[in-house]
Amino acid sequence: MVKKVLKFGGTSVGTTERIQHVANIIKKERSLGNQVIAIVSAMAGKTNELIKLSNEISGEFDKREFDVLLSSGEQVTCALLSGALNNLKVKARSWLSWQIPILTEGEHSNARIINIHVEKINKYLNEDEVVIIPGFQGISKNGDITTIGRGGSDATAVAIAKIFNADSCEIYTDVDGVYSTDPNKIPVAKKINKISYDEMLELSSLGAKVMQSSAVQTALMYDIPLEVKSTFTERKGTKIFSQENIDYKKSVTGVAYSKDDAKITVIGVEDRPGVAANIFEPLSNAQVNVDMVIQNISSDEKTTDITFTVKRDDVSKTQQILKDKSKITYKNIIYNDKVAKISIVGAGMVSTPGVTYKMFRALSDENINILAISTSEIKLSVIIDEENILKAVKKLHTIFELD
Repeated sequence: MVKKVLKFGGTSVGTTERIQHVANIIKKERSLGNQVIAIVSAMAGKTNELIKLSNEISGEFDKREFDVLLSSGEQVTCALLSGALNNLKVKARSWLSWQIPILTEGEHSNARIINIHVEKINKYLNEDEVVIIPGFQGISKNGDITTIGRGGSDATAVAIAKIFNADSCEIYTDVDGVYSTDPNKIPVAKKINKISYDEMLELSSLGAKVMQSSAVQTALMYDIPLEVKSTFTERKGTKIFSQENIDYKKSVTGVAYSKDDAKITVIGVEDRPGVAANIFEPLSNAQVNVDMVIQNISSDEKTTDITFTVKRDDVSKTQQILKDKSKITYKNIIYNDKVAKISIVGAGMVSTPGVTYKMFRALSDENINILAISTSEIKLSVIIDEENILKAVKKLHTIFELD
């Protein structure tokens, strides 16, 4: 008997008609004799509605109650899907995170799953019931409802697949797989049939919205095969698995971009050991994620400039921390929040010389200036002016033969 974890995103369950369609997908799996654990998101737009309601009450809504509020979206979907399945004469039951329980640790709105009890769920699976679980949430050791960040239903699905030793984990969404870039912006984007965990992890962390990066990381750690597929077609999706199962014919697999970055420069800091640590320690303590870092060569061997990127929402917080808590002296802090990050990703880059030159030449030909650079074995990212982002994506997609 095959055990499957099926995760359905917000657009897949966005209306009662779509929930009934999802119920029929699950019914088909049961007719094949498969055990099914379904993980569901809130209906499309519901989470944003709940956030808006909290903001109408207070701009500083209590974090504990915020998690209680947001978790209600997935609970609604669970009940509706269970009802739809039972209406089709398919035995199903919804389970809330505290009933299982799904145990978490960490801060509200950014918790991590640390354990999932299997006894109750296994009992009902063995009685041929479909188990429906809300994604995105768990319960702390204190008994408080916690959420695990936007997109956290993916992380729930992969964690469930690991704990229950599922044979497969399928991520249903409104697109039929992972594309070489955003098909809504670049119509010539192509679906990728197979992609490695490492490549998918890079694309997810760099702006591709198909899967949450922490979910891909968990799948990589425990070698859990994934498939991203459409709820609305029966076409094959994108399979995500280990790199050795893929024959690379191109150096670059995909082009990702994000427009939520900002560039900060600390001007005139002392050029001595320990200065960079003194800049980034208080930012780390405040949970500010620093991405690219550039330190200019000192001309006088006394002072230098350090440039780095953070999320755009963290600019004010970062400036305040550097003013109040850093142990450094500097002349000025400047920022630019009209920038974007564009990245090429591909495991084939490791064995292909000239990829860096090819990217930089392509951007130069379009008169696009590079503001910062970051590299890894299978990724090359640059910061450019935000106004040039789509022009850059189109050029790189063409130059690396992804059209």
